Amino acid sequence: MITLALDASTYRGSVAVLEGERLLVERSPAMRGKEAELLMPAVHQALHDSGYDLRAVERIVCGAGPGSFTSLRIAASIAKGLAVARSLPLFAVSSLALIVGGNVSDGPRGARRYLAALDALRGESYVAEFEHDAGSVRSVGDMRRIPSEDVIASAEGVGARAVGPDQREPWHPHARGVALLMGMLDEAGPVKLAAWEPIYGRMAEAQVKWETAHGRTLPR
Repeated sequence: MITLALDASTYRGSVAVLEGERLLVERSPAMRGKEAELLMPAVHQALHDSGYDLRAVERIVCGAGPGSFTSLRIAASIAKGLAVARSLPLFAVSSLALIVGGNVSDGPRGARRYLAALDALRGESYVAEFEHDAGSVRSVGDMRRIPSEDVIASAEGVGARAVGPDQREPWHPHARGVALLMGMLDEAGPVKLAAWEPIYGRMAEAQVKWETAHGRTLPR
């Protein structure tokens, strides 16, 4: 099965093309500080370099967040657009899981636990626990938001390594991590395209300001 995977939960986006669990091509475009949007061109180039085109893709996987509001919207729009255009199933996966899946390597035998963390702003971090064992990564806890200063202690409290862009081990989410997350994808199944949105974690600042100024919820 040919899978096209993408994530843009931080300002470092990623694209991967996989055949089964085998990584064929990966790309890591910047998501800000550029004059042009680079994620879609990275998708096009990754497919070209893999030797496949969109007609060969059998499913799309998109990092679901939490993370940067604008970057997540870009990735989700591309993933949904391609899925609709080609009538492909779209799978969503936690961007926290992609921190672990995209960076772990085989180590000592036995399961190893990780606490993946992403910046939630306002002195907080999104965290979730994962376990890596026998070439696969699985979730062992729900996502939660904690003070950033507590990430290390929380990881140590469950015998885990704290990993993430702002941690001692500065791992970034990467779409190549899908290769180790196949069990999670199969268990969750594809999303409903019309209703699916990424997990932003917080409302965008613009929405907060609008609702404060108008005293009501922003209509969809």
